[in-house]
Amino acid sequence: MARMILIGFSLLALSASTLAQAPAPAAAPGPHDKATAAAPRNMREGAMVIKWKADGTYDTLRPGTNRLVCYDQSGEPTEQPFSVQCTSVGNLERVKQNKMFEKELDRTKRQAAIDAAEAGGTRVKPEFGSVWYTMTGPDQATARLHVTIAVPGATTASLGLPDNNKMGGAYIMNAGTSTAHIMTPGS
Repeated sequence: MARMILIGFSLLALSASTLAQAPAPAAAPGPHDKATAAAPRNMREGAMVIKWKADGTYDTLRPGTNRLVCYDQSGEPTEQPFSVQCTSVGNLERVKQNKMFEKELDRTKRQAAIDAAEAGGTRVKPEFGSVWYTMTGPDQATARLHVTIAVPGATTASLGLPDNNKMGGAYIMNAGTSTAHIMTPGS
């Protein structure tokens, strides 16, 4: 139990240091700057950049030298006009499955399909402890960064964090599911 709490607080410290990094001012925009806009400054240059295709496969636009993968999903049917995301390469199967679910535009039907996959054990689990950096908004200038940490299956009992935001601070959202993640305050 103490080990899980230590892991949880270590992840929170990591995310806090990541959030403290302001976006780097760009001297001249490069071809992959938009896709990597949500990435921590110290990981942008080494991030893999991909372009998702409608069939759930992707093209690699730039190979990476670290484990971060970024993609632009701006304007996709369930996304904001500006929407980019970065996560661990270990989460690509989860993202692929998410994109397949997002083909269903009716939110209720989409959630029912996700719930059925969760109940049936076919929901792909994200990499435990991986960080998801998502930046969305009407445009890049007003987009907001949202950072979560994947902890599939985690509960208050297993991780030592509350399962709601009533205490203030970090908490587990969707505790006990493959979608469980730590919500980080201020993101």
